[in-house]
Amino acid sequence: MTKKIPAQAPKTICVFCSSSDAVDPQYFKAAKKLGEAIAERNYTLVYGGSNIGLMGELARTAAGKGGRVIGIIPKLIKNMVPALDAKHKLIVTEDLRHRKTLMEAESDAFVALPGGFGTLEELMEILTLKQLKYHSKPIVLLNTRGFYDPLIHLFEEFFKKKFAKHKYRELYYVTKSVDDLFSHIENTLK
Repeated sequence: MTKKIPAQAPKTICVFCSSSDAVDPQYFKAAKKLGEAIAERNYTLVYGGSNIGLMGELARTAAGKGGRVIGIIPKLIKNMVPALDAKHKLIVTEDLRHRKTLMEAESDAFVALPGGFGTLEELMEILTLKQLKYHSKPIVLLNTRGFYDPLIHLFEEFFKKKFAKHKYRELYYVTKSVDDLFSHIENTLK
């Protein structure tokens, strides 16, 4: 069992991830493990508000372990998919842009679990905002089963071909381990 962080100010961690139920069960295991760690370490989970896919697994697990959960979901998506259980805080926004603004404002750190176009778009925006110094919060890619290897390879092409400065490797951290993910976040937030 992971040791709980001493109760200071609650820390929040925003997780971007898939809302698909069709993905490999190994990705659900990773979401569950992360949800458990978020609750055990006394973080508040901020996420996209859906109750399906990796999002649902993550939120249900964190909440089931006693963690605080905040879902932020656009009105359009809330009308299409089941949202977070009403026992937890659910914020409904007018659109995706407002959702992302609130997610950024509510969070001390960001994690990307595997996901599709939406996850990639959220990750790229939060990376770009950090590059432009709108925030300095840690960003971690949880590279389950090598999911992010092609994206990391693309980033390396950016550096190699001088579309991005080498120092921008420091914008994000890549790991396959939930424990390492939290070590990085906690060391960065000190």
